[in-house]
Amino acid sequence: MAGFTRRDFLRASALALGGVVVSTGLQGCLSSSSSSSDPAVARQLAFAHGVASGDPLADRIMIWTRVTPMDGSSADIEVSWEVASDAAFTDLLHDGTASTGEARDYTLKVDVQNLTPGQTYYYRFKALDKTSVAGTMKTLPSAGIEQVRFAVLSCSNFPAGYFHAYAQAAQEAQLDAVLHLGDYIYEYETGGYATEDAAALGRSLPSDNAGELFTLTDYRKRYALYRTDADLQTLHAAAPFIAVWDDHEVANDTWKDGAENHNEGEGDFNERKLAALQAYFEWLPVRPASEDDGLTIYRSFDFGDLVSLHMLDTRIIGRDEQLNYVNYYGPTGFDAAAFTADVSSSTRTLLGQEQMNWLQSQIAVSTATWQVLGQQVLMGRMLLPAEMLTALSDPANSNLTTTLPELVTLKLRVQAGDPTLTPAEIARVQTVIPYNLDAWDGYAYEREVILGLARSLDKNLVVLAGDTHNAWANNLSTLAGDAVGVEFATAGVTSPGLESYLGLPAEAIPGAEQAITALVDDLQYLNASQRGYLLVTFTADEARADWRFVSTVKAREYVVDNARSKTLRTLPGSANRTLVTQV
Repeated sequence: MAGFTRRDFLRASALALGGVVVSTGLQGCLSSSSSSSDPAVARQLAFAHGVASGDPLADRIMIWTRVTPMDGSSADIEVSWEVASDAAFTDLLHDGTASTGEARDYTLKVDVQNLTPGQTYYYRFKALDKTSVAGTMKTLPSAGIEQVRFAVLSCSNFPAGYFHAYAQAAQEAQLDAVLHLGDYIYEYETGGYATEDAAALGRSLPSDNAGELFTLTDYRKRYALYRTDADLQTLHAAAPFIAVWDDHEVANDTWKDGAENHNEGEGDFNERKLAALQAYFEWLPVRPASEDDGLTIYRSFDFGDLVSLHMLDTRIIGRDEQLNYVNYYGPTGFDAAAFTADVSSSTRTLLGQEQMNWLQSQIAVSTATWQVLGQQVLMGRMLLPAEMLTALSDPANSNLTTTLPELVTLKLRVQAGDPTLTPAEIARVQTVIPYNLDAWDGYAYEREVILGLARSLDKNLVVLAGDTHNAWANNLSTLAGDAVGVEFATAGVTSPGLESYLGLPAEAIPGAEQAITALVDDLQYLNASQRGYLLVTFTADEARADWRFVSTVKAREYVVDNARSKTLRTLPGSANRTLVTQV
């Protein structure tokens, strides 16, 4: 943690842990049942941000709410909770009361313990004469489970559109958990990234939070705005979240000591990061990794003997600064040797050594059928022809609709062994470079370590990713060509994807998707233009990915676009890991 002092670490730990209350069972009389003669009852309160559960284990689960003072008072508020085995709350199993206030932004997180594995529970909160909506949650199974199902989401930009993907995910049956892979909020100001339609959609940033986020107050207000969204509240109440942050919870392209969107004159980055992480821990039902650590968010969840889910932090705790192609151009052109040496360096880290050691240990000791990595950025090897990447870097001044078909035709001729091809033509498709240096392609050594480990231990590996706003599926293999597993990446909830970046007309998008899929060796599927979510279902026989897309995020009315829904699967066993096959 270069640049992060022991004092910063202790401060972050105290901030994260200060908001967690432990509930062990029934406690008796609750103070929130004060009579109307109590002067405190005159206070005006609201549960304006719903409820949430998260980080389920076999015997415990976190529950969350925020109580909003409506009367201008800054006094602390007593909040009680109830957990029951039935939706009518006739069979109460837990209750209790705790105080919350300005120090934790009036949020309350309760770690409900002594629960039974694989059971559904119901919970709610009360404050004075107000009762929150009820939420539904489920503990992890201990053994004997036949299926595990996740809804996977990321990249939810409030001003960019409506959160229809959250609403649809809440309707999915038999969800064990919702995996949010980051970019739960965005830090940009009014007029910044993807805010151009906000006023027309009625999703403008409020005047007291319309600037870029820098301070604790800024981040808290942005979370408060997002959590007023009815669709997000519905999903939080429907199933437990298992969440990790990505970059926009702090600033675009964050790494351990800085960010692309943290510039000179914007203050100390560590202070900004601490503020962002404090707000994240306050507003998300995330359990601190340990009693003395409020910075570590990587953690594992075992769903019986079927799935071991390892949630990673590829963004904040260990990441070295991203490489930039610009730095490798000189008077004689691009220095390919220097770039290759840097991008493949064994000293270059995305996870940091401590997290890498932890992950290797978790995978090694797990006996589950599936090893699943829940993380932020694409792991698949996305190597594009250099000519194509040049065109993508400036789509306004290139003819992609001509370049892409030419390259695909050339690649097919190369694969067919066409003897009439010239060296220049062959070079057009065989001179390839990584598409995104912010992803695992920019940290190639550590990717090879993980893939090599899974291969050597004969593990069934499935990697889940977000970040790009687009839906992808990749085969994963070592540099030696040994098949290891597959990657499923979810589309964004609202953030625009390649369709916006490329500037192609709608009718050209399917052709571009097919061309990119043909040109990238390990890529099996791409939807470059639609928003939605990913449903992943694991059984002993297969890991199945179902991509769900909504017709629009720019209007209140929408439908699920079944015409472009996609299903892919992979099978367990070393003989099957090369396959990502359509059902």
